[in-house]
Amino acid sequence: MATNDDIVIRAEGLGKKYTIGHTAERQRYVALRDVMARGVRNLQRSAMDLIRGRPMVVGDEVEEFWALRDVNFEIKRGEVVGVIGRNGAGKSTLLKILSRITEPSEGRASIHGRVASLLEVGTGFHPELTGRENIYLNGAILGMSRAEIKAKFDEIVAFAEVEKFLDTPVKRYSSGMYVRLAFAVAAHLEPEILVVDEVLAVGDGAFQQKCLGKMGEIAGKGRTILFVSHNMSTIQALCDSAILLSHGRILLNGDTADVIRKYIDGAQSIGSLRDITSLIENLPHDPIFRLRRFDVLQDEQSTLNVLSGKPVDILFDYDILGEVRDLIITFLLYDTDGSLLFESFHNGDSEISPLTHPGRYVSCCRIPSDFLAPRTYELRINAAIHRVRDCIPQPSEINLRLNVTGTGRVNSAYPGYNTPGRLAPLLRWDTVVTVSK
Repeated sequence: MATNDDIVIRAEGLGKKYTIGHTAERQRYVALRDVMARGVRNLQRSAMDLIRGRPMVVGDEVEEFWALRDVNFEIKRGEVVGVIGRNGAGKSTLLKILSRITEPSEGRASIHGRVASLLEVGTGFHPELTGRENIYLNGAILGMSRAEIKAKFDEIVAFAEVEKFLDTPVKRYSSGMYVRLAFAVAAHLEPEILVVDEVLAVGDGAFQQKCLGKMGEIAGKGRTILFVSHNMSTIQALCDSAILLSHGRILLNGDTADVIRKYIDGAQSIGSLRDITSLIENLPHDPIFRLRRFDVLQDEQSTLNVLSGKPVDILFDYDILGEVRDLIITFLLYDTDGSLLFESFHNGDSEISPLTHPGRYVSCCRIPSDFLAPRTYELRINAAIHRVRDCIPQPSEINLRLNVTGTGRVNSAYPGYNTPGRLAPLLRWDTVVTVSK
C-alpha cells in the first residue's frame, strides 16, 4: 500500500461546474420592445454576476454544466498515467485543475511537487517575447533560478530545433514550432510532475516519437507523468496505468490494457446514418453553434457502406448564430483497435479571416478513391466552438461505423486483390530507363 510520501497527486470529490448561456431561438419578426427588454435583462444579470464575482454569462437562459463530478484517484511518484475518454469527457478540464489553471467547483486536488504543463498551443508563452525570453520566463514560473535555466538552455534549444528563430517573437511561430519549444521547455526544466494533453498531435510524426522517447526517459528518472491521448497504442506503450473518463466521471481506473479494452467496448459506433438525427438533437446546447446534419456520401448517396475505389464525401451542415472565432469542424478515422489513422479538420474561414459570420454553412471534405482499404473503421466527427478563454468544453462527438469493401480498381493487375494494410492509397510510380540493351 502506498504511503502518503509516495502519493504526488490526490483528487478527492473533484468537480467543476460551468454556467452556460443560451440565446433564445431567433424569430423572423421581433418587436422593438422585446429586443429592449431582453437587453435590459441581460445587462441586469451581467451586473449581478460582476458584483458577486462570478463570470458574466451572455444569453437569455442559463444552464449549469458539470464538466467533472465526484472524481477520486491517487497517483504515486514515478507513475506514468494515461487519461482517456471521448471528447467532452472532462480530460482537459481535469488537467487544467491539476495545473492550477482553473479552480474546482467542489472537492480538492492535492499536488506534491513542481508541475510543468503542456495543454494547448501557446499556453504559458507570452506572444510578444522571443523564444529565448520565453524559455527563461517559463523556468522562472517553475521556480528555477537563472543559473539552473542557463545550464539547460542549449539542451532545450537543440531538442526543439528552433535555433534560427530563437530571437523571433513566438507570435510568429507556426503551431509546430510552438509545440516543439513548449515541450522542450516543459521536459527539460526538471519538473517532478509533467502534465501533457494531446497538443503533441500538432507536431510531425518524427517529433512525436522524439517526445514519447523523452517522456519515457523522464519516467525512468522517477518523475510522474499524466498524459492525455486518443492514440491507444501510445497509451499502451507509455503508461503504467490509465483512467477512463465519461461525462465527467471516472468509469475505470487501473491496468492500462483493461482500461483501453473498456474504452473500446464502450465506444461502439452506430451503424446507421438514420440514427444520427436523434443524436444530433441530443447534443449539448450551444448558443452560437448548431449542427443540423451530418452525412457520408458516395455517388451522392448517403451510406456507411462504401467502395474503396470511389471517393467518399464527409459533409457537415450547420448554423452559426453569431459572429465567432475558433470554429472547429473535424473528423477522425480510427481502426477498430482504437489506433488513430488520421484526422482532418477545418477552422471555419481561417484562410480568409479567423471570424465566421452568422449564417447556414455546409462544409464538405473528400476522401480520395483508393485510399481506404477494405475493412471496418470507426469514424468520429466533432463540430464545436473551441472556447480557449472560457475553458468551457462543448462536446459534440458522434461515432459511426464505416464499412469499406472491394478495391474498385478496374485496371488492377490482380483483380480482386485486397491490400492487407490499414490504408490502401494508390500512389504514383515513375520509371526511367537508365541503361538500355
